[in-house]
Amino acid sequence: MSPRPFDRSKSGPSRDASGKGPRPPAKRPGGNGARPSFSRPAGEGAVALVSREEPKVVELPDSIAVKSLAELLKVSPVQIIKELMKNGIIANINQQIDRDAATVVATDLGFEIREPAPAERPEVTLPETEEEEDSSQLQPRPPVVTILGHVDHGKTSLLDAIRQTNVTAREAGGITQHIGAYQVELRGQKITFLDTPGHEAFTAMRARGAQATDIAVLVVAADDGVMPQTREAIDHAKAANVPIVVAINKIDKPDANPDRVKQQLAEIGLVAEEYGGDVVMVPVSARRKEGIDHLLEMLLLVSEMAELKANPNRPASGVVIEAKLDKARGPVATVLVKTGTLKPGDALVAGGNYGKVKALFDDRGKRLRRAGPSTPVEVLGLNGVPTAGDTFRVVPDEKLARSLAGEKAVEVAPEAAPAPVTLDDLFKQIQTGQVKELNVIVKTDVQGSVEPIVASLSRLQAEDVRVRVIHSGTGTITESDVHLALASHAVIIGFNTRPEPGAKHLAEENKVDIRYYDVIYKLVEDVQKAMTGLLEPKYEEAVEGHAEVRQVFKLPKGEAVAGVMVTDGKVIRGSHARVLRAGGVLFDGRVASLRRFKEDAKEVAAGYECGLHIEGFNDYQVGDVLEFYRMERVS
Repeated sequence: MSPRPFDRSKSGPSRDASGKGPRPPAKRPGGNGARPSFSRPAGEGAVALVSREEPKVVELPDSIAVKSLAELLKVSPVQIIKELMKNGIIANINQQIDRDAATVVATDLGFEIREPAPAERPEVTLPETEEEEDSSQLQPRPPVVTILGHVDHGKTSLLDAIRQTNVTAREAGGITQHIGAYQVELRGQKITFLDTPGHEAFTAMRARGAQATDIAVLVVAADDGVMPQTREAIDHAKAANVPIVVAINKIDKPDANPDRVKQQLAEIGLVAEEYGGDVVMVPVSARRKEGIDHLLEMLLLVSEMAELKANPNRPASGVVIEAKLDKARGPVATVLVKTGTLKPGDALVAGGNYGKVKALFDDRGKRLRRAGPSTPVEVLGLNGVPTAGDTFRVVPDEKLARSLAGEKAVEVAPEAAPAPVTLDDLFKQIQTGQVKELNVIVKTDVQGSVEPIVASLSRLQAEDVRVRVIHSGTGTITESDVHLALASHAVIIGFNTRPEPGAKHLAEENKVDIRYYDVIYKLVEDVQKAMTGLLEPKYEEAVEGHAEVRQVFKLPKGEAVAGVMVTDGKVIRGSHARVLRAGGVLFDGRVASLRRFKEDAKEVAAGYECGLHIEGFNDYQVGDVLEFYRMERVS
């Protein structure tokens, strides 16, 4: 029996990684060395073994269970839990932790983290555009229609009349639900309507790459005529390059005058067919449900002329109309299939979300087995709530869907969105052939300034590039203007007007170029120089703060001092200041004096009152907004 201890001592060095000979069994941290033991808290021994046998480098996944991390690092799970608690993270042995938390633990234990090699994504062919597809596979599809127009002109009433006439008449239970889009049928032919709140949503979807609409219906009240929002809607529809059908609503009113509406529309470029133009105009009454069938017939006629076709025999792709989180059903997305056929069981990617289609429902709550081109459906089965305007597509399997959604790499739009157009890099884009037409949005303080500016810009041309004013109007620069600029890759020019706070933030976020002018020739000169590559360095305004005039004091010498409350930022003596009244710029100058109580002040912060005088201006009124800014050169 004596050879046994002798054999163990001989075999000891072969199990000792340090090469220094055998160690007493009681002091060996890993048990007998044949299999690592995680039952003892002395996990440091396992780390020491790793460090001697190989470099202490480890690759971590995006998420990992505590138990799996312990096995990866060859330490006790208790040790991992202790390290997590040191860093304020409470987790049990089976709980998943993210890569950041695992990195902190591994680093504390002396490991070096190696970045994972980029995973090779299976090459998947993106959906072909309609032009690239085999023409033999293309089939006629229903038109997709959006209702636009001025507020209170009856857009919602018209939509309701269309639905009640064509849906509830056939459904005993009436309309069971509202999904933001629906189909109606006229003599066996279908029409899809998008129930968007107005041209802002219509253009916001375009800005996200979702050109979902085929026809725009412009609703104009016969008793009210063309209004500012009517003009905006027309400009938005023209910028989208979709045909316009005019529905002259409220013809049942005593003071209705459809001929006057047609004349007003002709003045802004929409000439009715009966006057020799090409725009279909249909008199309707949403309240009495008159002319609804005639309107639908005209929509089908326009769609036939447009020859709308799609291939239903392919994986589906399209756009998300709206989405919500339902307490009972989870994430629910209303999608519009643009091409292909969507079926339950399909692996779907929508923006940064993915899932397997569990069920499809139409706008009447009926379960569908499939949804072809131009069909709006509710989709169940996504892992989250996508954003309205996100594009979606069907991929071969759910694993690929998860990968694509994680990278947010889905791009269903036929054309990739080009870089934003700015006056600074316009000439460079002209030389590379990226720009053949400079789209411009003009906003001014008064109507009298619009026409000369638009006329002057329209005459500009250089290097086969012309200026196209896609929208003009008066008042402040709104979010709607920024959405239109974003969707149409346009530059916004403000003449004696400023952007609303939300519009300014949206423009900065999406890198939309907004230029401000108070002299017409300088405005035209800058655009001309940008087109020929001679534009001088750009100086950008950095707004320092705003204040509101609360009281006006007259001094003996005739000067006026404004008692103001600084609402945000700060006011600095000597800084640039402009007086804003009713959204327009009334005056621009410098802060000549600034006092708080009876003492001169260099600056006054938000939340405090002060008195100030702007050099050369004395016509303050209570309620005026003062904007303080400095000019910075953009490198």
